[in-house]
Amino acid sequence: MWCRVQRRWGGRKPGMVPPPPGEESQIVILPPGWQSYLSPQGRRYYVNTTTNETTWERPSSSPGIPASPGPHRSSLPPTVNGYHVAGTPAHPPETAHMSVRKSTGDSQNLGSSSPGKKQSKENTITINCVTFPHPDTMPEQQLLKPTEWSYCDYFWADKKDPQGNGTVAGFELLLQKQLKGKQMQKEMSEFIRERIKIEEEYAKNLAKLSQNSLAAQEEGSLGEAWAQVKKSLADEAEVHLKFSAKLHSEVEKPLMNFRENFKKDMKKCDHHIADLRKQLASRYAAVEKARKALTERQRDLEMKTQQLEIKLSNKTEEDIKKARRKSTQAGDDLMRCVDLYNQAQSKWFEEMVTTTLELERLEVERVEMIRQHLCQYTQLRHETDMFNQSTVEPVDQLLRKVDPAKDRELWVREHKTGNIRPVDMEI
Repeated sequence: MWCRVQRRWGGRKPGMVPPPPGEESQIVILPPGWQSYLSPQGRRYYVNTTTNETTWERPSSSPGIPASPGPHRSSLPPTVNGYHVAGTPAHPPETAHMSVRKSTGDSQNLGSSSPGKKQSKENTITINCVTFPHPDTMPEQQLLKPTEWSYCDYFWADKKDPQGNGTVAGFELLLQKQLKGKQMQKEMSEFIRERIKIEEEYAKNLAKLSQNSLAAQEEGSLGEAWAQVKKSLADEAEVHLKFSAKLHSEVEKPLMNFRENFKKDMKKCDHHIADLRKQLASRYAAVEKARKALTERQRDLEMKTQQLEIKLSNKTEEDIKKARRKSTQAGDDLMRCVDLYNQAQSKWFEEMVTTTLELERLEVERVEMIRQHLCQYTQLRHETDMFNQSTVEPVDQLLRKVDPAKDRELWVREHKTGNIRPVDMEI
């Protein structure tokens, strides 16, 4: 998972460092199965790769004889189950899978435990209960869908609320975009509805105007052309009525009805991701509680170890064994809590990827649907313009035939009163 970022190393293995200058002459071959490492604090420790045992003291090739004197026990960092109070890893990732070193009654081991396993706070950073790789120490992650600007790559962190009232989850921003898209779709449908109303009103007015009797007494070829003008208005009104009907059935209605249950589906989706995020927050709180408990147990163990160094007694040894068991249990509890947290985060991560990709698909589908229906709108407009043009073509034809001389002849023939002209009167 994304939260388990693997570090990239070059050259020698991490943690396996050469001895400091001046120590080359003191190198002693370690017994079989032992490896030497340096902790982040610069202290050398040793790991038995067979038993997973770790120790600050260099193991000897001869049983019972230490190869080098160990440091004063009180200088050892209090650790149990591989967890350090300081919160820094004592060994590299290769040994991070080490099991818990079993405590024994040997007073030589009291108060000293192995350098522990812990995801370094220097390598990760937790923001709002989500763990991210630290930008200063971890290599850059590869995008899940490079070059695509995919939702699944850019909305993991929370964003500060512009009003300054906390933060907004990245997934919440995606949901807001989806709901805004749904609202825009609805408003487009309402816009087309207003366009339909205009068309219907326009068709109604055209039909009414075509029935107007003004200039109805015009005669001749011009009168025929004028009558065709009025008829073309009636034809144009019919074209616009058909246009408005198609706008309703082929554009407005599909826009309005597309994903009728979208808001309900988005709410379910929001609740699902929110529940996973709440569970993650709960797991993180449990980790912090377990970490605090471990710190207290380690502090108690260190205090009892120091008491043993001052005054050796059977009672003190028993108290140390009891404190070590409690510290070990606290370490186990912390490991369990961290594991549960990582499981919860992995589940949240998987659902985020799946859901954001689905939201991405839905957005593409919405945009494509709207584009197609707007193309249908323009197509209907072109058809309407074409039909409107066909209604005026007869008018054009008649206007080209208007002949005032012919009209005069026809009118004279019908209305003439006589062609005998008057003459002068005779005496």
